[in-house]
Amino acid sequence: MKTLLEKMTLYMDAGFPILFLTTFEEDKADRTISEAAGNREIVEWNVRGLLFKKLRQKVSEISLLDALSNFATPQKIDNEEFAKKYNLNRRILVLKDAQNFSEMPEVVAQLKYLSEKIVSGSLQDCNIIIIAPDAKIPRELEHYITILTADYLSTEEIRKIIVDFCKEQEVTQPYKDFLRELSLAFKGLPEFEITNILSLALAEDGEISRSDLALIHEQKKQLVQKSGILEMIPLKEKISDIGGLENLKSWLNKKAVVLKNIDKAESFGVDLPKGVLIAGLPGCGKSLNAKAAATLFEVPLIRLDMGRLMGKYVGESESNLRRAIALVEAISPCVLWIDELEKAFAGIGGNNSEVTTRLFGTFLTWMQEKENPAFVVATANNISNLPPELLRKGRFDEIFYVGLPNVTEREKIFEIHIGKRRKKDLPSINISELAKNTEGFSGADIEGVVKDAVETAFTQNKSSLTTEILLNAIKNTASLSEIMKDSIEKMSKIYKERRFKNASV
Repeated sequence: MKTLLEKMTLYMDAGFPILFLTTFEEDKADRTISEAAGNREIVEWNVRGLLFKKLRQKVSEISLLDALSNFATPQKIDNEEFAKKYNLNRRILVLKDAQNFSEMPEVVAQLKYLSEKIVSGSLQDCNIIIIAPDAKIPRELEHYITILTADYLSTEEIRKIIVDFCKEQEVTQPYKDFLRELSLAFKGLPEFEITNILSLALAEDGEISRSDLALIHEQKKQLVQKSGILEMIPLKEKISDIGGLENLKSWLNKKAVVLKNIDKAESFGVDLPKGVLIAGLPGCGKSLNAKAAATLFEVPLIRLDMGRLMGKYVGESESNLRRAIALVEAISPCVLWIDELEKAFAGIGGNNSEVTTRLFGTFLTWMQEKENPAFVVATANNISNLPPELLRKGRFDEIFYVGLPNVTEREKIFEIHIGKRRKKDLPSINISELAKNTEGFSGADIEGVVKDAVETAFTQNKSSLTTEILLNAIKNTASLSEIMKDSIEKMSKIYKERRFKNASV
């Protein structure tokens, strides 16, 4: 895969008129542009004015529109020096602080005019580079703009930052294993934030130690939240909190061994795990498995909200997905949880919007080609409308079907939920009787029964939770099989026909 510098150099040499670099690290962007520019001069506009770097001249308080107008028609000004200064041949025009240019029709028109001159050859060896955190592209410029995303720091680059910081501050460098752990923990954070956290850690106790990992985790959580698309989910669920689903749990345990020993596994010839699609009935443990998987793998759980991807500008939705994927890969190893996948991609190829189809294509390509340990756990209630391309081998490592719990699983679910709330009462409760009376209940139904029974026992001043109170709660609960009878039968038939692996034994 080409680096940002390699891609930028390639596009600039090929004469692409406008490159849109999505990043908020302007210093890093400046270094990349300077290296890619070669011998060409860089002219920069920002909110403070226009800077001619080679001439070492600055025009203060000039608007973006006025600057572009001067560059568009410098020869119309009867001033030879002016015309020479504003000639863009063999120059790169860098625009900063221009996040809202797409809402300025006159600015868009000038950029279109300059782009046409670059494409026609009237402007030679010229490129325009826009630097902004988000790519908002007006339709008029759609065919002239190429979006580039700044690379996240690699583990090796982060390691060098830490080592250089320790040398500058004259403090002991972390030992080899902890340095590797620290470098992985910092993945996804920009250079200045890494330096700031290291400085904060040093100011607290004069050294960089394992206790400082909490600072990194908190900053990474901030990074995810600020993306507006991803969410970092706090982890408290464990595999032992899941009653039944032994096939799925066994499969996840096997993947955990690989992910925790990824270097050894890859050298042995084991493929990098891609992820799992867990389909089935609501309330039967799909989301719980996503959370428990992250705990089992000992990595962060990142939730992708597909609804937040959609933007109003051309290319904005695709840019949002690319940015989310890049952040997930940078933070990896992690678990990426995509809840209710069917709502995002159902009906592709029909009358759905072109944007959704493009998003689907981007997601499929990433699932097929990803080389980072970002393990995807996708959950879906109904996959009958999902496109077949998503379900074929190569996208997910496995597809599991989660149905209503059998009697043995119901016993385990009762034990888990009663044990959480009234552990001392558990030995006196007839779990077998409860399981027999909850045929057709989902795991969520059973949890609801236990919650209601515990509340009833408390409000009636009972000293303990009893089988009788629980049986009464069962009688007052409408099970999932009653509420969704037709849907359950239909979905069960589909899952059996497609021969998805049963999550239960």
